[in-house]
Amino acid sequence: MGTKGELSRLRELRQWIRRQSMRTKIILGVVAALISLVCLRVFVRDRNHFFVASEAIHTTGIFVLIYKLTTKKSCSGLSLKSQELTAIFLTARLICSVTIEADIHTILDSMTLISTLWVIYTMRFKLKSTYIKELDTMPLYYVILPCAIISAIIHPGSLYPLVSRIMWSFCTCLEAVSVLPQLRYMQNAKVHILAHYKLLFTIFVIFKDINEFFLVSLIENGLVSNMVEPFTAHYVFALGIARFLACAHWIFQIYDTRGLYLFLVGKGHFWILLMILGEIVQTFILADFCYYYLKRLVAISITLFS
Repeated sequence: MGTKGELSRLRELRQWIRRQSMRTKIILGVVAALISLVCLRVFVRDRNHFFVASEAIHTTGIFVLIYKLTTKKSCSGLSLKSQELTAIFLTARLICSVTIEADIHTILDSMTLISTLWVIYTMRFKLKSTYIKELDTMPLYYVILPCAIISAIIHPGSLYPLVSRIMWSFCTCLEAVSVLPQLRYMQNAKVHILAHYKLLFTIFVIFKDINEFFLVSLIENGLVSNMVEPFTAHYVFALGIARFLACAHWIFQIYDTRGLYLFLVGKGHFWILLMILGEIVQTFILADFCYYYLKRLVAISITLFS
């Protein structure tokens, strides 16, 4: 009885959220994020644990992709360009990490880089026939060139060589936007499949006299939610959680220093602002996907246990 009652309340909550306007949903999302930050603040004392957890979750996401590639023998739904961008920023960060501060972050970055290179090799050679290049349309220079320009202008000031400082800034910028090709890939897949389903249902409407509005609604609310390949969805969600934890680190850093970091920005230390903005941008880029991922997860849970 308890389980059915909980599922009923969960279903009612889901339906209530669906009825709300987009503005209300955004406010609810912000409130949920603030509650999560408060919980992290209460239960996690050492801020460095956020970065370690972030990198560990990213590595776990890569392992999910490896599992998909080895068991499903398919790389459908996966953007090769996002993986290549990931390998580029990890290589740059690993070089800086070895020369500047070799620690647990270096080990995690090494594991993630090796795993990412394996994914790239598998997609390019072993599973090349399953890679849908037509959907992976974002040119790499759209992402790399702006990051290179920004890092040449804004980079940390320290006693380390200029090349190392620019490289560190470059990997920070590139990491913030490395997921964009993957999101574009999924958007293209959604448009491509939706167009095919609408064509099929239009033909069905003509010959069977079925309400077209009902069928289009069925497509958009039922079929589209299943278009993202499950393992790819798990991977992107892991990236979202990883970025949220990294963003939380900087939020607490600013809070604990009573805004000292922002004061340093006013003194000309724009590198600090670049790091903070990078984390915020990547978190917001992935926030929309994470919302629909959790929404779909709740729907599946209700279906399985009802």
